[in-house]
Amino acid sequence: MKFPRNARIFRGQLDAAPFASVFFLLVIFVLLGSMLYPGIRIDSSTSRGLLPGMEGPMLSVAVTTNAIYYGDQLVSENEFSNHLNAATHNFSGPLTLIVQADKEVTEEKIVHLKALAEQAGVSGFVLATLPRLFDSPAPANTKP
Repeated sequence: MKFPRNARIFRGQLDAAPFASVFFLLVIFVLLGSMLYPGIRIDSSTSRGLLPGMEGPMLSVAVTTNAIYYGDQLVSENEFSNHLNAATHNFSGPLTLIVQADKEVTEEKIVHLKALAEQAGVSGFVLATLPRLFDSPAPANTKP
């Protein structure tokens, strides 16, 4: 069985009007999309790595089950309290303490650190956490 072949190579000129109209529609969609979803403006000159919503000086401390690390050095509880007192006198304005606690640190120890910070005059207390790497998968809906 033979099928007739009508395919011919196009040798005429292309009309530019359809291409121009598609291009202008694309430009309009991009412009309208940028107006509807402007995003978040970040000014890196003022943020300097601070936590969102936090103002003023911040101190960071790392805590494990049996140790306190302040300024990348192992310190005792009394030394830590002395460092906090010195920091509140050196900085003007509200001071925030960021606690990076190990997952095995008890809540009692964190509350004790908060009490030490309040005694030293620290006004803010933040418990730092790491972001989750992956979201846990949603449970499958299996019906028998």
